[in-house]
Amino acid sequence: MKSKIIESHSGLGVEISDLDLTKKVLKEDQNIILKLWNKYSVAIFPNQTLSHTQFQNFSSFFGEYGDDPYLDSLKTNPHIVEVKRKAKEKAIQFGSTWHSDWSFQEKPPSATLLHSKIIPPIGGDTLFANTEKAYADLSSGLKKEIDSLMVFHSAKRPYAVDGFYATEEISDRSMKILPSKKAEKSFLHPLVCIHPITNKKSLFINPVYSIAIKDMHENKSERLLMQLYEHMLLDKYIYRHTWKENMLLVWDNRTVIHQAEGGYDGHERLLH
Repeated sequence: MKSKIIESHSGLGVEISDLDLTKKVLKEDQNIILKLWNKYSVAIFPNQTLSHTQFQNFSSFFGEYGDDPYLDSLKTNPHIVEVKRKAKEKAIQFGSTWHSDWSFQEKPPSATLLHSKIIPPIGGDTLFANTEKAYADLSSGLKKEIDSLMVFHSAKRPYAVDGFYATEEISDRSMKILPSKKAEKSFLHPLVCIHPITNKKSLFINPVYSIAIKDMHENKSERLLMQLYEHMLLDKYIYRHTWKENMLLVWDNRTVIHQAEGGYDGHERLLH
């Protein structure tokens, strides 16, 4: 197994090659993968032609399956969701705003895996922001101010019955999204989380699901969150990933937020 650190100022990204994920991964290789993933947050596995079963087998290495409550999964594979957009589709690409996957849940998933099937010749990059490095660069005074704060997270903005996807005017979206009243629920998470393996701190907030800071006036809460978002999204924290077909990515939702880019109108795109 070979690994190559992505040359990026963000400190994110490691490419792991010469590994056939269609076969059982040796325990020693599993340990190396976990070590690299914990350190670089985004692990990249090129040239992996995987069946649904093989994809699920490798996914289970990172823990138990989570629940995607507002996205319809494959009928034959309840743990796999198609992230797709047709060539002539007019709806905005899914996941186009910076977010951390399912932070609105009581126990958000530590890992997300995305496997490419059909990749357009242009556009469609995924951007990642290093929230661990962004926290480390904050002033000591700001760290002291935010270290003990708690934040409400909710899915209501995109997935409530009056949320973005339920009210969008363009109706040709190929992904089946399931708005629900349940999206109004919220859960509290620390604004600053501590990684259970590395013990490093990172900013656990995102513009989609982080609603408000607990016990803080609405205006002050919004100003502070916007200040932190502006800092987190500085270019020095960003890794831009360009996809190829049959490429698998695993990222750590505890240390990155991410965003899907468009720019491929007229071309189909499909990932699992």
